[in-house]
Amino acid sequence: MTLNTLTYLAIALFLGLAGGKLIKQVHLPNVTGYLIIGLLAGPYCLKILPLETIESFDIISEIALGFIAFSIGSEFKLSYLKKVGKSPVIIAVCEGVAAVLLVDLVLILTGQNVAFSLVLGAIAAATAPAATLMVVKQYKAKGPVTETLLPVVAIDDAVALMSFGISVAIAKALTSQGEVALAQTLLEPVFEIVGALVYGAVLGIILRFLLKLFTGRGTRLSCIIGMIFLCIGVSDILGLSSLLACMMMSGVLVNISTEIDVMFPIVDRLTPPIFMLFFVISGAELNIGIIPTIGVVGAIYIVFRVAGKALGAALGAKISKAPPVVSKYLGFTLLPQAGVAIGLSGIAMTVVPEHGAAIRAIILCGTVIYELVGPLATKLALTKAGEIKKG
Repeated sequence: MTLNTLTYLAIALFLGLAGGKLIKQVHLPNVTGYLIIGLLAGPYCLKILPLETIESFDIISEIALGFIAFSIGSEFKLSYLKKVGKSPVIIAVCEGVAAVLLVDLVLILTGQNVAFSLVLGAIAAATAPAATLMVVKQYKAKGPVTETLLPVVAIDDAVALMSFGISVAIAKALTSQGEVALAQTLLEPVFEIVGALVYGAVLGIILRFLLKLFTGRGTRLSCIIGMIFLCIGVSDILGLSSLLACMMMSGVLVNISTEIDVMFPIVDRLTPPIFMLFFVISGAELNIGIIPTIGVVGAIYIVFRVAGKALGAALGAKISKAPPVVSKYLGFTLLPQAGVAIGLSGIAMTVVPEHGAAIRAIILCGTVIYELVGPLATKLALTKAGEIKKG
């Protein structure tokens, strides 16, 4: 019997509740339970949630990522940024570039095609903020590592997009593409980033006036939800980064509006079921059957991306004179990789079509591993840093 969409959504929610409850028994983050239960229930295991149903849930993933980005953007208060200075920017650039260069270098030294190595390595910079944010929220983590982590993951996607644009341009040049294509390839990520920031800033100003105009909590919440939907929808139409746009909207708003301090706790009460669905669906999309297919190249990518993130974060922390605890532990909170990386792997299919399928398989496999291991690594790192209370 084929069930309808609402029934499958209900099943996914109850599976998420069960997964979160069970995973707590072994003291692991809730998000790990959501991912595992989704993986087990998904089309590649028990088939409780069929593939066509999972594919129809894309809008939920977009909405969840919009709320996650909006939440991260709230960390960009000018008072806070003045306190931490340039540290998050320096660390984000260092860890992103280090991951790219280390993966590139090892792949090339092991005899891989240079264009293939550059495009695959470029994707190493991307970090998925969702799982990390969920761990921080669940355990109420506080301290210098957490304070640095949130803006770093916010900046990370911009670094990833720029790294990918530059690497793709070089790869195209190596495969004898024309100068026009090269210039266009370099300009595309600039437009995606700058356009998203400008658009998000405009929406933040508009939302501030809406929150002044509407005074009821319910109507203000409706304004915020509507603006997040508008931000995601128009960003997709224009080819902008919806994550960066939502972050910028929230970042501008938190600096020009006093009403938002009252509204964020209300928004936080709305989001748990959305985030739960997002991670159950993300887990259902993971196909563990591809893991044996990636070989040595996949193993190089997975291992040296982690090494690059850890070394780059430590270097950035030392350059920016961040606390020693940031240098020691921050890199291990940057493992998760999902939406942006998968999107870039899709672009790689057209950039280096002869290697596209291999890049796609490696990134999908990395997603499986990073999304399952990443939340636990984040919890352990923040616990070691003394920012999560044991017990």
